[in-house]
This record gives sequence, structure tokens and C-alpha cells, in this order.
Amino acid sequence: MFKRFLRKSAAEAANDERLAPEQIIKRIHDGDDQLREKFISDYKPYVAKVTSGFCKRFVDPTRDDEFSVALTAFNEAITQFSPESGRSFLSFAETVMRRRLIDYVRKEQRHLKTVPYTAFDQQDEEEQTYNPIDTKMAMHAYQLKQDGDDRRLEIEEYSKELQQFQISFMELADSSPKHADSRLLLQGIAQTLASQRELFAQLYVTGKLPVKELTELCGVSRKTVERNRKYIIAISLILNGTYPYLSDYLNISVPMPGKEAGL
Repeated sequence: MFKRFLRKSAAEAANDERLAPEQIIKRIHDGDDQLREKFISDYKPYVAKVTSGFCKRFVDPTRDDEFSVALTAFNEAITQFSPESGRSFLSFAETVMRRRLIDYVRKEQRHLKTVPYTAFDQQDEEEQTYNPIDTKMAMHAYQLKQDGDDRRLEIEEYSKELQQFQISFMELADSSPKHADSRLLLQGIAQTLASQRELFAQLYVTGKLPVKELTELCGVSRKTVERNRKYIIAISLILNGTYPYLSDYLNISVPMPGKEAGL
């Protein structure tokens, strides 16, 4: 019910047309700044819901910094989202908001270490003293668990994307080049693919790697691209999506294509 309500609000922002969030994002990317403002305004309840769920408490949009952090992240997600990717914008936006909230809480935790504990004593409406550090510590414990959950969910989401191209997550280790210079070259090809919207959309529609275009853009042989099809597709999906844990794990440095290195 909640998603249908949000979708209806977004449609009203687009002259009452029944558009999905992904379609509205495309219009915003085409330069409709007023639609962006309306879209963000309509989705504030969604942002508040995600933020409250993350914080495990009610978040007041008029008072809590966490809401401002999440709202800024929602706007960031609008800019970063690719309507041609075939992914759900709301899922993508929630991931971006959660990342920014985690960064915010971690920053607050570092600040807490430099201030005396009692300096944070406050009183609630009933004049009862409480210390928000206790809340922060509880949230820190929650974050540790959440990071583990995020890694698991990230792998699950990524595995689903890979399945569209008949690639399993377990195949990545076998398809990864053993030499660092070879990995850098292939990651550069993947970066080119991810940065070319039309080519990446073509990959999603056909399920086939645009070999000819990549060889011309990257100056590599057709054999190199075809032989490393699975690895190039897998890395391009990470670069085009929101997979920070996988990026770290696979040591993706996002190079530019260059001279072939014995592939």
C-alpha cells in the first residue's frame, strides 16, 4: 500500500501521468528541475520511513539531522540512478540513504571519543536526565550487525543480476585474471562499458556483450573481450550499481583501458 501511495504522488508530479519512479527519474535527467523538487517533496514520507527504520526510532523531519542526511542522499540517488539499468529506483535510493546514514553515525562516533561522557547529558520533556551516548552505542552495535546483513543482501542482489547473464557468483574467482596488470586492463574495459549508457542498456536488453564496440573504444583485441566475457560483465555490473563491499573485496580500482598485458 505504501509503495502504491508513493507511486501515485510521483505520478501527480508528472502532470498526473501514471509514471513509475524510474520514468520520472528519466525526465529529471532530461533537465526538469521542477519535477525533481516535486518528486523529492512527495517522497519525504518514504525518506522518513527509511530513516526511522535505520535509527530504530521515530525520526522527526523538522528536528533530526539523520533525516537531512537521508534526504540529501535521496537527491544524490536521483542523480546517480540509471533508468536504463532495469533496477528499482526505490531499492537503489534506500541503499544510498543507508550508506550515508552509516557514514554519518560513524563520524558522530569519532566525535564522541573527544568529548567527556557527561557533557552530553540532556533532559527530556519530563525533565528526566538521559545521555544520547547510550543511544549512539546501541546504534553502533546495530551497525555492526547491519554491516553483516548489508554484505549478505548485497551479494544476494548481485547474484540475481549475474543470473540474468548466466553467470554465478562462485564463477567470479575462476574467471578473475591472476595477474594484476591483466585485471586492471579488464576492469578498464568494464568501466568503459558501465560508463556508456547505450552500450550498457544494450547489454541488459540482449544479454550479450557489445564486443565490437568495446574493442574499438578500448583498443583491445576481440579475443581479449570474448575470452573474458564473464569477468567484464561482472565488474561492469558492480561499477554501474551500488556494491561497496564487493568493490573492496574484488579490489576494483576503476582504471582506464590501455595496452594489453598478455591476455
